[in-house]
Amino acid sequence: MKTFAWKRPLVAAGVSLCLGVGLIGCSSDSSDDDRSNNRDTGPSALSDSQISAPDGQLSARVQTTTGGVPHITADNLESVAFGSGYVQARDNICLIADSIVRARGERAMYYGPGENLSPQLPIGINIITDFSYKALGLYEKAQAEFDELSAPSQAMLRGFAAGYNKYLNDTGRQNLPAKCNSGPWVRPISATDVYAYYQLVALYASGDQFTGGPIFLAVPPETNPGPRPAGQAATTAQSSSSLASADPASTDAFDAQALARFARAATPESIGAKTDFNDRGMASNGWGIGSEMTENGKGALLANPHFPYTGNRRLYQMQLTVPGVYNVNGAGLIGIVVPLIGFNENIAWTHTVSTAQHFTLYDLTLDTSDSTWMTYIKDGEAKKIESKTLSIQVANGSPTPTTLQREFYFSEYGPMLAGNVINENLPAWGGEFAGRASALTYRDANTETARQVVDQWLNMGRASNLTQFKQPFQACGSVLWVNTMYADASGQAFYIDGTSVPQLSQGALQAFQSRINFNPVVAGLFDAGVTLLDGSRSLNDWIEGDCDGRVPYAGAPKLERRDYVQNSNDSYWATNPDAFLTGYSPLYGKTNSILSPRTRMGLKMLENPTDPGLSTVAPAGSDGKFTGEEIIKALYSNRAYYAETLLDELRTRCTNAGDTAINTGSGSRSVAAGCAALANWDGVYDVNSTGAHVFRVFMADYNPTFPAQFSVDFDPASPETTPSTPNAAPSDPAQDPMLASLARGLNRLDQVNIAYAARLGDVQQVQQSAGTRPNGAPAKSGSPIEWHGNQNLEGGFNIVRPDTSPVEDGTRYPRYAPAGTIPGTGDLSSTPNEGWLIGYGTSWHFGLSFGDTGPEGYGLVSYSQSDDATSPHFSDQDQRYSNKNYRPLLYRQADIAADPNLETETIEATVDTQ
Repeated sequence: MKTFAWKRPLVAAGVSLCLGVGLIGCSSDSSDDDRSNNRDTGPSALSDSQISAPDGQLSARVQTTTGGVPHITADNLESVAFGSGYVQARDNICLIADSIVRARGERAMYYGPGENLSPQLPIGINIITDFSYKALGLYEKAQAEFDELSAPSQAMLRGFAAGYNKYLNDTGRQNLPAKCNSGPWVRPISATDVYAYYQLVALYASGDQFTGGPIFLAVPPETNPGPRPAGQAATTAQSSSSLASADPASTDAFDAQALARFARAATPESIGAKTDFNDRGMASNGWGIGSEMTENGKGALLANPHFPYTGNRRLYQMQLTVPGVYNVNGAGLIGIVVPLIGFNENIAWTHTVSTAQHFTLYDLTLDTSDSTWMTYIKDGEAKKIESKTLSIQVANGSPTPTTLQREFYFSEYGPMLAGNVINENLPAWGGEFAGRASALTYRDANTETARQVVDQWLNMGRASNLTQFKQPFQACGSVLWVNTMYADASGQAFYIDGTSVPQLSQGALQAFQSRINFNPVVAGLFDAGVTLLDGSRSLNDWIEGDCDGRVPYAGAPKLERRDYVQNSNDSYWATNPDAFLTGYSPLYGKTNSILSPRTRMGLKMLENPTDPGLSTVAPAGSDGKFTGEEIIKALYSNRAYYAETLLDELRTRCTNAGDTAINTGSGSRSVAAGCAALANWDGVYDVNSTGAHVFRVFMADYNPTFPAQFSVDFDPASPETTPSTPNAAPSDPAQDPMLASLARGLNRLDQVNIAYAARLGDVQQVQQSAGTRPNGAPAKSGSPIEWHGNQNLEGGFNIVRPDTSPVEDGTRYPRYAPAGTIPGTGDLSSTPNEGWLIGYGTSWHFGLSFGDTGPEGYGLVSYSQSDDATSPHFSDQDQRYSNKNYRPLLYRQADIAADPNLETETIEATVDTQ
């Protein structure tokens, strides 16, 4: 009988990394001696019958419980994945269909060119991203690699596609939700399509960040970046290009010289590109709590991802069960076959977005004797930049779309990039950098990890203890771009940054440190989350090793504890302040650095578990020992670090000021009315809290910088509490900088008629959107829903914030968003009385502890399970979140069967096994 087991570790036991001295240090985790764990070989190998459906006969039982949560049971992985694809299509087919279109580079074919990237670049955004995804080779790689995937991965991808297709075929395109019904982009999908989408997910924190312009605008000097109709000769800056934005098949000619000039002169601002690569548009809080801090001595977990509320980075809860093989309740990104954050009978885990860097940029030294600018010099030898002609199709209003094509460019490392639209201090291709003509390219550590998406999380979910949970990581596994926090029934807590990080030699890291010291652009880029290496020296190539150039398990930051591990998107170093982690590759993030106020708020709750702060909720109750239910209540306490450290001082200054006119820098005003609202505020961000938003606009303007505004400097030995204590107030309250920030904040509230004493629930709400097709007008769905929670700028922990995008995250589906926002307010709508329209933050979240009968979890999917406005599960959990009415997370079959809203169905299909 053929069997399958996860790949054995490729890193020899005991191997460690030493990456230099100073900033670049060497460390080992003495509490994590992997050699002692080799006796536990992990879950048993899988047989063919446990992996694949016999003769293509797929069958799954779907039990749907309160909140629209499916519990899927099948006899094999292919069939349980069939159930996963079916229920995800049932609730979110429009999102999955768009994800597949995006990964295939086909948006322009179905949606048209899209809005122009810039008035100076009359090329639609759909054209630009389609070409960029083609340049990343997502679908091409999926086709080439699918047969190389493990047997479970292939089976589960096949099963997911079959489940999606069953739902589509049974329902009919005309009966789908309004945003995609009868849409030609909603069509049957293949397992390869699903895998192509996983290629995209793997690149969220790396290559995907370059698809909005940096890849497309990377052209040699005097080269027109505009694509051309298929069959037409390539144009240069000496001729014109036949390309129109509204109709790519028209004969309207744009000046090729103007397009070439724009490509060279464009800046991140001119195309709306990001410059801070530390901001991935995703965040999270996670706690793994060990036996020393729980009531019964077993482990406990907080899972609290902060993700967009709309689009294809929504999280979807489900339980998948193959008896004797896998039984996990959790949530994953829509379109991913297995839960990514969840629990089984013995273990639980969560993720937070890591500070680690997952790609390196290279500035290539161009050979100026080559008039084509297509040669660079490395170690004194000439190397060619290769070109490849790529094609896309664009809807033009006729039955036959226009085919456009263009050359894209690749170094030995990967695609070329337009440096000038990554950072305004970097040149376009051929410009001078570091004293030489240069061009920019990059290598991505996640280009080869999509094949692990199923295997990594499948094997994590099959583990029953920490030793087994580590094994997928030890086998060069990757969780792409997220930290991992873990707790188990034995009371063990564990942290690892098991992301894909480039492995550089000690010499390369030392050379890079010198570069930082002498080149302010390189230093600034590194602060913004980008490592720029000298591409003229092979010294800076990655160490290939056993993990395809990635840092192996032995070199990853990790920590085992019996009290707690935590992360709130700061680097690994303060996972637990009683056991600082240092000495790892600087590409994992900074050490001995100021922690975010959100991290400090979380640490304050963990280290003072009986102190409610300004709330009425002690994080771990009166005994200081956590349960799962106490964890969710701690999250919902809506405490804010700056409220607990600055509010008393601000109130004192308010009292001293009285009716004094405060100098705002552009006038003066009294802050007495705002101070009265703060005096009556309860200090937290509940829907019934009055005056909370006054503190928000104060903090948004005050925006502490360190150490300028604080008298107690940062102390790396006490990062939870420093820096702190505002500088002494001036003798004249009119010149007080804290009161000036409050005055300016009040002026901004006045602009939009927001009362200072308003309830938070009246000014902070979720307004859902009705289903609207791409290129349509957004519309509201239902009434606004009051929303509790706070923002990072306040030092909040239960994070929520507005989303100003006119389309759902990662899609082209329109969404209702504020028409504009007021700067310095945390995105307060500029429409009078509209307030803060929340569209991001706490999403799938739960508190869990292990009891005598297994896991006991409590939580919600805050934006509900379905994006279909007509579904009963479109807003049911939104209302529960608004009311802090978390639900138990059902796991045991007896509890599922007893659910009062239980619905059961069996779905079946036969697929071609040839």
